[in-house]
Amino acid sequence: MARLTLLQGGSAAQQPAGPSRELPDDEALDAYSRAVTTVAERLGPSVANLRVERRTRRGRAQGGGSGVVIAPDGYLLTSAHVVDGSGTGVRASFPDGRSFDAEVVGSDPLSDLAVIRTAGGDLPSAELGDAADLRVGQLVVAIGNPLGFTGSVTAGVVSALGRSLPTQARGRLVENVIQTDAALNPGNSGGALADGLGRVVGINTAVAGVGLGLAVPIDPATLRIVSALLADGRVRRAYVGIAGGPRPLPPRAARRLGREAAIEVVEVVAGSPADRAGIRAEDLILEVDGQAVADVSSLQRLMGPERIGTPLAMRIVRNGSELDLELVPSELEG
Repeated sequence: MARLTLLQGGSAAQQPAGPSRELPDDEALDAYSRAVTTVAERLGPSVANLRVERRTRRGRAQGGGSGVVIAPDGYLLTSAHVVDGSGTGVRASFPDGRSFDAEVVGSDPLSDLAVIRTAGGDLPSAELGDAADLRVGQLVVAIGNPLGFTGSVTAGVVSALGRSLPTQARGRLVENVIQTDAALNPGNSGGALADGLGRVVGINTAVAGVGLGLAVPIDPATLRIVSALLADGRVRRAYVGIAGGPRPLPPRAARRLGREAAIEVVEVVAGSPADRAGIRAEDLILEVDGQAVADVSSLQRLMGPERIGTPLAMRIVRNGSELDLELVPSELEG
């Protein structure tokens, strides 16, 4: 029987096995591991464990979540649902062992963001990034306190961008939500979703299923919300008073307008600005203030505080005919 010999370096001679060489830690880590550990070391000290005490019908209840330091003098960004109803207090604990009472500065359930402030100073603040720069497949790292396990780090990729997250407040949508497969669990809410450079690009907000987590993006729109919460403790928005959804335009109107969709009005709230303007169910909204709208999110984007009390021209299609109406939005009550 022929004997097979392993050839090494073109020679049949066998080399004796030498002693195994211990690699330095930095060599033992591959590029992926180095990226994750770098983010964890850089951002971990800025993520606090929040313990929240609420009053309920049965007495007091304990809840928890996470928060991210955004200013060294004690301001943290978290999820609104983590601190809402925290009538009896919030306690923020940090990886360095410090722990402080905190108060809610402002909360916005419509974006699921809130700002709290602790009595502590000289806190390690996180660097904020821009979710607009993210790409599907990009590495992201989540840091939070799932199920009470402080400072937990998970990693994954951006699974999708541009998702919408329904909120419990008036059925509004949080737009451009980040979907990730980084493991999230209850307690991660309010924690950081970071890119490979350790910049916070999202605030973890929801667990939608195994391998499916969602985060509110850090972008110019959400930074305006944070600024409003810091300045006023609330976010002002214009209110129209309709429920609706996208609907394809009739072929003739689509050809004439050079577009395919509009907002179909499903319901008009009695006494609302839309009701006073004469909008009816089954109307198709084409434009608001000269800007085309094709879905409810595009209408929501136009409803900033500057629109409150300001007459807006609205173009609709009713029974195949185009009509121009004037609508004056009111302020959306919290």
